[in-house]
Amino acid sequence: MIAYLHRPAGALFTLALPLAALLLPCAVLADGAERLAERLKVNGQPMPVASVRETPLEGFYQVRLETGEAFYSDAEGNYFLVGDLYENGEGGLTNLTEQARNVERTEQLSQVPESERVVFRGTGDSRAKLVVFTDTTCPYCRQFHEEVPALNEMGVEVHYLAFPRAGMNSQGARILEQVWCADNRSEAMSAGKRQEAISASADCDNPVEEQYHLGMAMGVQGTPAIVLPDGRLVPGYVPAERLAEMLGLAAE
Repeated sequence: MIAYLHRPAGALFTLALPLAALLLPCAVLADGAERLAERLKVNGQPMPVASVRETPLEGFYQVRLETGEAFYSDAEGNYFLVGDLYENGEGGLTNLTEQARNVERTEQLSQVPESERVVFRGTGDSRAKLVVFTDTTCPYCRQFHEEVPALNEMGVEVHYLAFPRAGMNSQGARILEQVWCADNRSEAMSAGKRQEAISASADCDNPVEEQYHLGMAMGVQGTPAIVLPDGRLVPGYVPAERLAEMLGLAAE
């Protein structure tokens, strides 16, 4: 159950959706997604809708809120269903909800300019790119950082985004702000991962808080959180060789 649906104003949603509710009257127009986005309300208050997408179920839509939370709704906004939608095909079960999340992650990350990232790349040709939400106070993030040279040698770029796991009022958040404020961010990031002092101020205009909220909206719950080029989210530490296999690259 998503957090937005737990507001004290009333638990007015059902997790059971009658089969009949999946079918819409013929009068429903092709712009049903846009109409649904405009009419979605809870206790008379408009919901903060970020997007509405069609699903393989006729008249049934996936709704994503500005908070990153998602659920399914009939075309009238009368019935909500929380959970993942699966397709039962010849190859087995396919999580259509997770596929949609992957697409959304790639779209969201494409909006983060390289100038707001801490990038580690090798000297050879780039073969793949990983986006990693990190925190210098995280032991597994330090362990992952030790794998970065090996990834770079295999042609894998590592693009760090900030995710202070203890929140924006934590020491970790301040260290990340120092990293992003440093003249040489990559050196500052490596120093932070070695638990060395960083001389840069934390008072510059930096994207740490924005990236923290982006991570939460994308489903990041801890660090490191690795996002593959196709949008798949891989939580936790993964060795370089295993990542190369996931990327379809042969380790050299």
